[in-house]
Amino acid sequence: MRTITLMVVLLMSIVGTAQNVVQGRVIDGFDQPIPGVSVSVKGTDVSTITDFDGNFTLTTEKDYPFTLVASSIGFDDATLVVTSQTGEVTIVLEDITFLDELVISASRAPERLFESPVTIERYGIKEIKNAASADFYGDLENIKGVDINTNSLALKSINTRGFATFTNTRFVQLIDGMDNTAPALNFVLGNLVGLSELDVASVELLPGASSALYGANAFNGILFMNSKNPFDHQGISAYAKGGITSQEAAGDNEFYDVGVRIAHAFSDKFAAKVSFSLLNGTDWLAADKRDLDNPGATRENTPGYDGLNVYGDEAKGSLRGLAAQNPGVNPAVLPLLPDTVVSRTGYDEADLNDNDVESLKFDGALHFRPFADDFEVILASKLGRGTTVTQDANRTLLRNFFLQQHKLEIKNDNFFLRGYVTAEDAGDSYDIRFTGLNINNRWKSDSQWFTEYIGTYLATIGANPNDPAAQEAAHAAARQVADTGRLIPGTPEFQQAFESVTNDPDLASGSKFLEKSSFRHADGNYNFSHLTSNFADIQVGGSFREYKLDSEGTVFTDIDGPIRYSEYGLYTQFQRKLLDERLKLTGSVRYDKSQLFDGNFSPRFSVSYTFGANKTRNLRASVQTGFRNPTTQDLFIGLDIGRTLLVGSAEENLDRFTTVDDFNNVYTARDAYENSYSASSVQRFAETGDINDLEVASIDIVKPERVTAYEVGYRAQFGAFIFDGSVYYNQFEDFIANENVIVPGQGVVNGTPAEQLLAVQSLASAGTRRTFTASTNSEVDINSYGAIAGFTYKLNGFDFNASYTFAEQDFDQEKDPDFRSNFNTPKHKVKASIGNDELFKNFGFNANVIWSDDYFWESDFGVGAIPSYTVINAQVNYSIPVLKARLKIGANNIGGDEYFTAIGSGFIGSQYYVGLSINNL
Repeated sequence: MRTITLMVVLLMSIVGTAQNVVQGRVIDGFDQPIPGVSVSVKGTDVSTITDFDGNFTLTTEKDYPFTLVASSIGFDDATLVVTSQTGEVTIVLEDITFLDELVISASRAPERLFESPVTIERYGIKEIKNAASADFYGDLENIKGVDINTNSLALKSINTRGFATFTNTRFVQLIDGMDNTAPALNFVLGNLVGLSELDVASVELLPGASSALYGANAFNGILFMNSKNPFDHQGISAYAKGGITSQEAAGDNEFYDVGVRIAHAFSDKFAAKVSFSLLNGTDWLAADKRDLDNPGATRENTPGYDGLNVYGDEAKGSLRGLAAQNPGVNPAVLPLLPDTVVSRTGYDEADLNDNDVESLKFDGALHFRPFADDFEVILASKLGRGTTVTQDANRTLLRNFFLQQHKLEIKNDNFFLRGYVTAEDAGDSYDIRFTGLNINNRWKSDSQWFTEYIGTYLATIGANPNDPAAQEAAHAAARQVADTGRLIPGTPEFQQAFESVTNDPDLASGSKFLEKSSFRHADGNYNFSHLTSNFADIQVGGSFREYKLDSEGTVFTDIDGPIRYSEYGLYTQFQRKLLDERLKLTGSVRYDKSQLFDGNFSPRFSVSYTFGANKTRNLRASVQTGFRNPTTQDLFIGLDIGRTLLVGSAEENLDRFTTVDDFNNVYTARDAYENSYSASSVQRFAETGDINDLEVASIDIVKPERVTAYEVGYRAQFGAFIFDGSVYYNQFEDFIANENVIVPGQGVVNGTPAEQLLAVQSLASAGTRRTFTASTNSEVDINSYGAIAGFTYKLNGFDFNASYTFAEQDFDQEKDPDFRSNFNTPKHKVKASIGNDELFKNFGFNANVIWSDDYFWESDFGVGAIPSYTVINAQVNYSIPVLKARLKIGANNIGGDEYFTAIGSGFIGSQYYVGLSINNL
């Protein structure tokens, strides 16, 4: 009896712990396997991921029948009831169309893209895998309405709806909710220190104003990059790319790009991930030697030559004026000297920049779900180091530039609360222009060089001071003598001077960019829709940010210690569906307050209506406001960049910045606003000599900029054909930009007649006046408008896409000739692509073309025309199921016609690559 009882107990134990094993395969509507699908047993924590062939195996203790749930981004979820032990099961996932995809950023809550109240674009895992560009971030330019200014192989600046420079302060980029704007540089760093392509789950783009939900500076657009959650995307994945870049100026150069991601869920409560990527290569060399004032000029035929990508030749002046300022020159010889501008011999950018480019990124995150449900605690860090060139007023080599972000976030389906810090360290960065200027001064001062030049010119010109041939010979002889002993690139003497200058943060003698600024940010949101859905979906939220500017007086006027200031914002949104959920009304409002400015309200209202029997057409309209606070540089910069003084206009900054000229005349930032002439009027005065041409500059200290944006859009699906288009009109108020003014070294522009006369006399010599570039607001109305239309079409496995963008500004330059709006956007842009994931077994391809109209570029570095260009990119790929790998071969800018997107940047050549990705599901 005891034996029988023991056997019964043992049998019951075996039955109680019996495990059911299910094997299966997940395919799409075309019978193709889908890798990376999450398959779980409903009601349990048992789950797995399909392999490269779509296969999966699950083991569960749950009794039959039970339900399998399969989900993957880009597909509708599917369920399958397993009633007994059978052979392999098959689960079919149907594609989600572009209009059915879920987006979050438009309303801070999940909703169908089709029903979004405003224009929104989405770029996901599928698009990343099929990208023809060598890097996924560059491939974002294929999104309709998006422009990318290519500053470097590793640094690209996204822009939407105009008004952009490389330091695009009107555009925001959030990575997992963190703003990766560099605190002192004031602009988004692209993907230089962003996400590895292995860790990108989705990218969402909101063009236009979004301040009602996202606050200051969400002005012309906002980009959301969301990484993969380690609970949902587990395993080890890796990629490696290599190839060459080909450019006429730099030749053919190798590059490589490698990355790895490791993620694991240790239980249903704890998961972790790390990712690493490294890009290394040779950058697009900036070698544009056009003269800034005379495009046809060269160093050989122009004494005052000032080349665009030549540095050190900014030290210049009128030969007669320089002689008049030199106490060693006999005034009697001044009539023998022409009023010709003469500049020092400069160095090419290739002499001052080894042109290396590098991007090193590391991400790590711990995810904790204490109750094994949607409540999650995330501790994440992102570290990035890069070497590349950026361009603003000058070109700066960011060498070993370091940015770090650390975040703690608590969230569930209804709320989030996060806090993070962003900190930068300029590393070994330096200003390329000042490197050239101060290397020149290391071996011979400007005063000595020009003295030798003048003396040799006078000794050579002889009795024919007005003979052009004699003048040309005298200039040549003078430069030869003055350049005696010049440091030659490649020599030990030059290298020693280069190292000394680039490690000296004093711009009077060096060029090092010394910067360790940071900001702290906290924000939160609560969605009450689970409580108020019978009435409306209601959200509330807010944010707080504190800046700490720390450049030790080299960029900002923080010589006495770091500058701190803060801002905060509060918002709410109401959303209601009516008429069988076809009519969707959304209203939101936000209040923001900066420590330095009055508070600002940003309301938004939108309405959309879905019609058609199957709800496949949608009409939307919105009016929203946006604002942006002046940047840290607009407020607190105090920087002498040679040809001009950059000054911010925070009240405390006006008297904190001072400089002295060679005649001991003192200038302050306040002078730019209260004692200056407009630069254009001084130029007219120099040409005519008529004092009536002078205009006193009447610029105010900078204040926040505002925009009111109107938009109407239409989305529709007709079978396999999908259309999405919109038109918009933006009205700007207090548009922020820089204005050039001339401050006289003596006198008062609005003073007594004697003081005004003294000020006019000071304008006669460049040595007794200074040019200021001051942050201010335009008093002239500035508007912009445009239209965007695109379609997608699927036919027999082929994906066809095409889009057209029109953009224009309405700004009367004649009303404010010294003000630059920096629209910097082509009026017309056309994009098209064709691809097939499975042209035949395991083989796919994708190709796209981008045509850009010509446009005019404005920035502090330079202005000029950007010619139209056409770029063709293509890739072919081959899947290797046995290795769970994909081989990709691609080319960017096929044909090799070099182009550029900004004045002063390197011409963009071709890029050819071969890449292999493993287990990137």
